Amino acid sequence: MRNDQPSRVRGDDTVRADDGPTVAVLAYTTALERTMIEDWLRSDELPAEYRTPTRPESLDLDSRVLTEELVTRTDDPLILPLRVVWLPEERDGARRIRFADVLALTNPRNPNLLLQKWLVRKGADRYRIVVAKPARLSELRDALRAEGGDGDDGALARYVTRRAVVALERAERAVIGDRYKVPRLVAAQIMDSPIFRRRLDEIAAEHGLSRAEVESRARSSLDELVAVQSRLVTDLFTQAMRPLHASAWTVHADEAGLRALRESNRRYALVFLPSHRSYADAFVLGDILAANDFPGNHIMGGANLTFWPIGPVARRTGTVFIRRSFADDDVYKAALEEYFAFLLSKRFNLEWYFEGGRTRTGKLRAPRYGLLSYVANAIRGGRVEDAMLVPVSITYEGLAEVAAVAAEQTGATKKTEGLGWLVRYARNQRKRAGNVYVRFGDPVSMRELLVAGGDPDLTAPAPAADPSAAPTDSEEIRVLRRKALQKVAFEVAVGINCNTPVTVNCLVTLALLGVRDRSLTLEEVRAVIAPVRRYLDRRGVPQGGLHILDVEGGLEDVLSSLTHAGVVTTYAGGEEPVYSIQPGQHLVAAFYRNSGVHWFVNRSIMELAILYAHANLGDDPVRVAWEEAKNLRDLLKFEFFFPDRDTYETQMRDELAWLVPSWGDTLPTKDEALTGLVETGFFMSHRTLRSFFDAQLVVAERLAVRDPELEVDRAAFLSECVAVGRQMLLQRRLYGPESVSSELFASALDLARNRGLLDHDEDPETVRERRKAFAAELSELAQRVALAESLDVSNRKVER
Repeated sequence: MRNDQPSRVRGDDTVRADDGPTVAVLAYTTALERTMIEDWLRSDELPAEYRTPTRPESLDLDSRVLTEELVTRTDDPLILPLRVVWLPEERDGARRIRFADVLALTNPRNPNLLLQKWLVRKGADRYRIVVAKPARLSELRDALRAEGGDGDDGALARYVTRRAVVALERAERAVIGDRYKVPRLVAAQIMDSPIFRRRLDEIAAEHGLSRAEVESRARSSLDELVAVQSRLVTDLFTQAMRPLHASAWTVHADEAGLRALRESNRRYALVFLPSHRSYADAFVLGDILAANDFPGNHIMGGANLTFWPIGPVARRTGTVFIRRSFADDDVYKAALEEYFAFLLSKRFNLEWYFEGGRTRTGKLRAPRYGLLSYVANAIRGGRVEDAMLVPVSITYEGLAEVAAVAAEQTGATKKTEGLGWLVRYARNQRKRAGNVYVRFGDPVSMRELLVAGGDPDLTAPAPAADPSAAPTDSEEIRVLRRKALQKVAFEVAVGINCNTPVTVNCLVTLALLGVRDRSLTLEEVRAVIAPVRRYLDRRGVPQGGLHILDVEGGLEDVLSSLTHAGVVTTYAGGEEPVYSIQPGQHLVAAFYRNSGVHWFVNRSIMELAILYAHANLGDDPVRVAWEEAKNLRDLLKFEFFFPDRDTYETQMRDELAWLVPSWGDTLPTKDEALTGLVETGFFMSHRTLRSFFDAQLVVAERLAVRDPELEVDRAAFLSECVAVGRQMLLQRRLYGPESVSSELFASALDLARNRGLLDHDEDPETVRERRKAFAAELSELAQRVALAESLDVSNRKVER
């Protein structure tokens, strides 16, 4: 029952039966299973180290039986857990339950007595008797005391039972595979935890509640939280949900990244943090992990997906549904935190979408810190040594659900998830949508990231050495903890972005969104894409399926696919086909463009900084350009993930070196820099950043005409921006419809708040002037972006 050893692994430290008596504890469901185990114990298959002159005693694996007949013994028996494992029939090289088994009213992993008898007659191919690593009774008694448990016979019997169950689970996985790793007796283990019991005592005292009431609420919270995993349901659910992605996409997974993760998982729990673009994300990732024999993740989900039949079934496959709001429920919060610590300490892998929801724009959203804080607390409190965070990029060439997501940005109501919604979603998934690319970033140590971020609980001197220096739960400490979590979230986001490939749809929409009121010929689209691809190759940016553009007819196929999806419109009635974004589909096109837009942000900033320096007379154009680059970085900090100032400066120097490698360490003059930009054959700022700056302009102008003393109602203000944004678009004051987005307006409002433009503590006239200055700055920036467009040779008509 040593949980750190697999089944039947024996070495020099093996505990031998000849050191004392052996007691076999039998886990069985039928009399036949008990007989099979008893016969096996008498057979020659019993390993030699467990044999004694008399056969081992047998006891049922039941805490009541063990209380009466085992833990009160004065000798020190070797406890040997055994179980019968039943196996499904092997089909196509795999032993998984099929729907045909269910239709036959059978569960091959848990057969009834009649089916067991039939399977035994068929032979040992359909069952195994597994032996867990044994332990002495004295070892288990000492282990319970070391964990702070009670020393009475009942507590010891429950502890022996739990350890035996867990050890048998490990032995069973040696037969059936790691993908079927499931937790057992979770709520019971948590409720018996001394740490959790002390926490409940504190809550009872703090709120003036009885210990019984707090314990009852804790059990109820755990019953609500704990995923009751079933191997039967896992197999069937996987088969049932696979059509939601298998028929729509061809999946390309990063196998090399998975090999590195397997090594990390041998010591630590993995916390998978994928980008969230589709409801299919969990199914795509889950299939990849299962195919590579990773244990199923515990997926942290929102209450919006608890509807029948998804909710009840998903809960039995490892989904943990967490309440949307529980700030005032200390018992629920304590239960959730303890559940996290339990899963991490037992090396169960976790998964959630740290953005808090699906992206509406195609790029990463700002992170949420709530669930990350529970992992951090488990490390701070010494419950686990560490957890490895795994950034996961899931990138789709096409998504049927993007149209609905785009509509929500202009005021459409989000459809409530339910059975009808699921049917419509499944119907949409029948259409082919190209490829999906799943890439795994290098796993990063959360402990190391917290320390690097200055977490006070991990960087302060040990209390024994300096008690006065121990962190307290002051506001200052909470701020430092939050900053450390922000460091963690930033590194995860960068890890996702660094592994997100640029797809063909990203490049094509990038080209078509870069022109207004004009369709492009095939050669004009190719002229835009060609220099961008050279740039991507030079930088070593990951690419998804771009080789199709090198095949004759490949670009036509991509444009045809986008036309079929309703994103692009094709006019073929003239001399040659011309292509443009379908009216009303600009936000959808921007979604695909934005999936890879982060790769071009520094290049775009550099372009605008060079243009700024060129237009401003001064003796030090490099200083002027650098100051403007920092200002643009500040304008975009709520949209993209930027590193610290020193790293950012290094990145911009690298960008300059990629622009013209011959410059080396010598910075060019402003004229040389501008010439170098033009000679690259393309500009990016008007294609990548214009919609973000336009959205900021709308927000700035609405604030400039608003009384600074009036509170800003966020929802009402964003609706106002959508309405006025449409007007500005009709007046051609905005470049394209992709700028009219409640998501972009929300980020722009956060920027305005950060700049003090919503302050009520300052002089209203001062705030009013700052708002006007902000609007003027963005108006000038819009003109500079237009200048970049005019200098872009790849945007000019191709002469025929």
